[in-house]
Amino acid sequence: MLARGDEETDEARDRGADMARRLRAILVGSLGNLVEWYDFYVYSAFSLYFAQSFFPGDDPLAQMLSAAGVFALGFFMRPIGGALFGEIGDRHGRRRALTLSVLLMCLGSLIVAATPTYATIGEAAPALLLLARLLQGLSLGGEYGSSATYLSEMAEPRRRGFYSSFQYVTLIGGQLLALLVLLALQSFVFTPQELRAYGWRVPFAIGAALALFAFVMRRDLDETHAFAATKARRSALAELTAFPREALTVVGLTMGGTLAFYVYTTYVQKFLKLSAGLNDAQTTWVSAGSLLFAMCLQPAYGALSDRIGRRPLLLAFGALGTLFTVPLMNALHDARDPWIAFALVCAGWLIVGAYTSINAVVKAELFPAAVRVTGVAVPYAVAVSAFGGSAEYVALWFKNAGHESGFYWYATAVIFCSLLVYASMSDTKTTSRIDAERPE
Repeated sequence: MLARGDEETDEARDRGADMARRLRAILVGSLGNLVEWYDFYVYSAFSLYFAQSFFPGDDPLAQMLSAAGVFALGFFMRPIGGALFGEIGDRHGRRRALTLSVLLMCLGSLIVAATPTYATIGEAAPALLLLARLLQGLSLGGEYGSSATYLSEMAEPRRRGFYSSFQYVTLIGGQLLALLVLLALQSFVFTPQELRAYGWRVPFAIGAALALFAFVMRRDLDETHAFAATKARRSALAELTAFPREALTVVGLTMGGTLAFYVYTTYVQKFLKLSAGLNDAQTTWVSAGSLLFAMCLQPAYGALSDRIGRRPLLLAFGALGTLFTVPLMNALHDARDPWIAFALVCAGWLIVGAYTSINAVVKAELFPAAVRVTGVAVPYAVAVSAFGGSAEYVALWFKNAGHESGFYWYATAVIFCSLLVYASMSDTKTTSRIDAERPE
């Protein structure tokens, strides 16, 4: 019979082993997420350089519109990816969905890296570029729901907001990595002419190699207890029809947040160059610095949500985003100094971070385990396709039409619609279905 001290030692050892298992799973899952988002956003970071290779003409804005259109079309595969990988994640395991999604991302990056230019193969060049982006959109549609579910289920309950915030730490980290690769190639490897001629292929080749590495790492991930305890194995899409309110809530809470997120990530790089008048190097440095700032905000806001709840942060984003989007964008438009531009973009992130840090865990806490990946992925992907992926294209359309400020008001209106959802929903920290499923 074990003495009380021995029992306590064994319990402490078991708790330590469980914590180590959780942390390893979160680390590996997050690193794979970083690679996926690097692969997806390297397109946006380098589109200024490769647009002319796929879209002929002498008008840079028209070429950027074409490149942004392909970027947006990739997002319309995300609901399909969410449904496909949701079925895989909910019926066959989170780990399988995560490994297959990163493998598909690798294929998309390889296609972009190897595709000849328009001058070489004509219309086939933009067609292959579009195919690659559709494959990557399919992959990312599965990645978001799978990783959000995996991190939320693996996290310690009392610190779920903190740990799940690392989905956006690594998501933003992927974008930052893409910009750092751009900075390195701009500063140390290629001239601007060489980058436009062939250097833009290098980051896509790097992305394909990183995706293969992530695939190997993810094959050994532990499966979550929540999935292992789930008995139902019916179609997850069929199961999702039993949760219409939750699905609509995901769409509503996402639309404003995803639009704001893409304003301060993909579009801001073009905005700083085409509207604020910064040069290439200044644009890249401001974008990279503000993304680093945004990364640091995520765990801080996530930890705050573990103390005060998720809903207060969402309300703060909705209210401040509604009030300050137009003033911030107007001030950024008139900024000519890179430090002023940096401060303004960081101010935007102080607002948007209240959404990005916790949106994944909020969605995961809305659904039971049997439908969680699909419930997070599909309605989220619908909202992102409609409002996030189109953000850059809509903004450039307003600019091309001579009414650039119209986009600021459009973004404000969408954020206000999400604010109405935040005001009407309950706080998922206190009503979490993940906690309800935990054994006593």
